[in-house]
Amino acid sequence: MKRNRIFLSPPHLGKEEAKNVSVAFSSNWISTTGPFIDQFEKNIAKYCHRKTACAVQSGTAAIHLAIKTLGISEGDTVLCQSFTFIGSCNPVIYEKANLIFIDSETETWNMCPNSLRDALEDCRKRKITPKAIIVVHLYGMPAKMDEILSIATEFKVAVIEDAAEALGSKLNNKPCGSFGRLSILSFNGNKIITTSGGGALLSNSLNDINQANFLSTQAKENKPFYEHKKIGYNYKLSNILASIGDAQLKILNDRVIKRRKNYMFYYELLKNTRGITFLNEPKGYYSNRWLTCMLIDKKACGISVDQLISEFEEDKIETRRLWKPMHMQPIFKNNSFYGSGVSDLLFQNGICLPSGSSIDEYDKKRIKRKLTKIFSIK
Repeated sequence: MKRNRIFLSPPHLGKEEAKNVSVAFSSNWISTTGPFIDQFEKNIAKYCHRKTACAVQSGTAAIHLAIKTLGISEGDTVLCQSFTFIGSCNPVIYEKANLIFIDSETETWNMCPNSLRDALEDCRKRKITPKAIIVVHLYGMPAKMDEILSIATEFKVAVIEDAAEALGSKLNNKPCGSFGRLSILSFNGNKIITTSGGGALLSNSLNDINQANFLSTQAKENKPFYEHKKIGYNYKLSNILASIGDAQLKILNDRVIKRRKNYMFYYELLKNTRGITFLNEPKGYYSNRWLTCMLIDKKACGISVDQLISEFEEDKIETRRLWKPMHMQPIFKNNSFYGSGVSDLLFQNGICLPSGSSIDEYDKKRIKRKLTKIFSIK
């Protein structure tokens, strides 16, 4: 029997998405305006307890709009979580601003409040006034937002919440996507819900989102002809893609349940295996478990991350290392970094396991057989 490839986090679509796309086609609303865009923005804002949203083509575009909305430009300074995907910080470079990277802590793997404070205190001594802090909820686990927001308020710095991986996650019953002045989401094909490619910028400030909408549609002035006083971007999501997102949003909670079950599948299988640890939820934290990740202590279990990836690949099962921190990237080798190297160790010892909501029992049996063999589980 031919084995199909088990992907890390594939799209999971249903019949209503196809129905919505058909409606968008038949109505001829296929561009960057239309009823599905309005509906999707309204519903995603409501889900995240925000007043308003701007749907765009990617999470990176949403971060760029957040940077522009805050007026960040050449010479300004932004503090960003180091342990993340490069899309979290690239928009800062688009505007020729300076990036300072902040290390992670061990409880959530996200921005370390102590390292953040160290960086801000050092900036104060050097008479640098940062314009923003970009904090990320990695793999669905909320960051320590109470501490981070408190520090940001103390130093009077705006917070951009990168919730690209955390739609459906909660911190003390407050949804991710609801923190800070601005928050962003991603609907990329590998996310917990998708529009194939897409993202959103959310805020409680109508002025912020009005400005983002203006910039996302080429900064066209409200005149009966094309007039432009600012540089804008072609970032707005199409009505067709919004129609997919609106259907996906209706089943988000179900997707979260399935991904959390995936986590429990791995946890129960490996919880007694020496050298294996998982990212647990601290009290008050609720993760969507977008990806199930674990750390491997090679000395304790005799298996390295590279060995595990190679073993899985033999059976056409996709796995992946955790993010390589930004301060370790060649392109950012000269940027300042504050921390003790927690994110370095996470990268060296961590792995992401297949976590899609469409994984079935046959897939799990294949994965279980492989893990049982690798770690000699009886």
